[in-house]
Amino acid sequence: MQREDQHSAVSTTLAPLRNRAFRVIWTATQISSLGWLIQTTAISWLMATISASDLMVALVQASSTLPAFFLSILAGAIADSFSRRGVMLAGHFLIALASLTLAISVALGLISPWLILGLGFLAGCGFALNDPAWHASVGDILDKRDIPAAVTLMSVGYNIVRSTGPAIGGAILAFFGPLAAFVLAAMSDLVPLAAISRSKWHVRSSSLPRERVVTAIQDGLRFTAMSSEIKAAIVRGTLFGVASISVLALLPLIVRDHLAGGPIVYGALLAAFGVGAFSAGLSSSFLRRVVPQDRLIALASVACALCCFLLPLTTSIPIAALALAIGGAGWLLTWTGVDVAIQLSSPRWVVGRTLSIYYALSYGGMAAGSWIWGAVAQNYSLTMAFESAAAVLLLVAAAAFVLPIEFWEEPEKEASEFVPPSLALDLTPRSGPIVVKVEYAIGEHDLEDFLGCMRERRRIQSRAGARNWTLQRNLLVPNLWTETFRTPTWTDYLRLNHRLSPSDKELGERLAAFHNGAGAPETVLAIERGTTPSRARSQPITRVSRP
Repeated sequence: MQREDQHSAVSTTLAPLRNRAFRVIWTATQISSLGWLIQTTAISWLMATISASDLMVALVQASSTLPAFFLSILAGAIADSFSRRGVMLAGHFLIALASLTLAISVALGLISPWLILGLGFLAGCGFALNDPAWHASVGDILDKRDIPAAVTLMSVGYNIVRSTGPAIGGAILAFFGPLAAFVLAAMSDLVPLAAISRSKWHVRSSSLPRERVVTAIQDGLRFTAMSSEIKAAIVRGTLFGVASISVLALLPLIVRDHLAGGPIVYGALLAAFGVGAFSAGLSSSFLRRVVPQDRLIALASVACALCCFLLPLTTSIPIAALALAIGGAGWLLTWTGVDVAIQLSSPRWVVGRTLSIYYALSYGGMAAGSWIWGAVAQNYSLTMAFESAAAVLLLVAAAAFVLPIEFWEEPEKEASEFVPPSLALDLTPRSGPIVVKVEYAIGEHDLEDFLGCMRERRRIQSRAGARNWTLQRNLLVPNLWTETFRTPTWTDYLRLNHRLSPSDKELGERLAAFHNGAGAPETVLAIERGTTPSRARSQPITRVSRP
């Protein structure tokens, strides 16, 4: 029975590959990732040989992850407002440009530690653009039920090449030199550009005008801030990134100082990390069925802590490889679990932004962690850096009791259809501000349940775009309650209603059931106007009944 469960888990994991667009882009991404890992292996070892600073070696990881901290939120807003396919192309173009420039610089003998970090930063800008758009596009390309398998496949695919890329990179570096590695990486970065250019998929269009980027960022931040399940996932992912990056950032120093190895040993150990991640990825569907997903993420943090604890204590390459395989398994299970939780907790209109906020903070955490553990290793000892990181990872695992991550097994997050009410006035898309008031007559016996629903209503309406939400009780007629909120423009009011999912609408129906008056609760739509003479002629108020 267990063997059948594992076979079914593998089949479920591979299901998204039946979709041609996903399969082509996924395959091209693996080729590009292989080149990137070969290049990263060469860069890390090159930095360790041309710089005596432990901090500079650790900053190789930080240089490519730091841009995500600064740019991911902007990239997420762009991905939700413009063509995600176009954003992916722009991101891969920057990655290819950085790789090509690095190869030319090495060929001309112009390489330096700061040039390495600068080109790593440029490539990181490309990743910051591409990653939110690519992950958000998964929900456009595939059915929602295939999203967990697709996210796992993306991580598994990366770790398949992680298990071979570093070893190949180490061999190329040892036998052919860094130039060959950088040329191969530059060529591989052209593959996803061709694949994305030739692939097309259907994206649900909106009848509303495109949101301004600044407004889109504000809406994404507001939605994330008011979604407890997304906040918990982001906080734990960020803390995990701070601590777990110590493994990759300081591994060149372990090879050089503790194992007395060279680039081949470094590549082989990175391959062991990838093998562990690959094995965990293939087993992830089975593991999620036998272990609660939130607990699985906590156990994955413990696995990474064990890796950090063992690495500085051994001088045996096989034991170090085993520790890295355990750490790789924990690495993949944590990142895929957090990614899936955020994907399934986010409706399509904002998923690019919630993912980008997650990437910004988690990559920022990894950049900060690279600097922190590099500084600890340089100023104290390599052993202290790893043991401190292990302690932080154990605290991250314990955070599951305080910040549990919720998983939506059968999510229903798609926006439902909304038919605008008929107005007595002609409004332009920019007309506003719009004031919305909904009046309820509530009996005393329903008051507590009504207020409980209104607390959830405030969260839903506010994260969809409502401003200045309030609930008021009539002092003269105490059973009358008025829900009031504003939107900056008429378009924002329409956009808010298009964003509400069927489950959000069900809450409105539950609130309407508490109403003791005749008919449905009355909705009043009004447009604010100033009192100056030039604007005083327009004081419209339109009343419509809630359907």
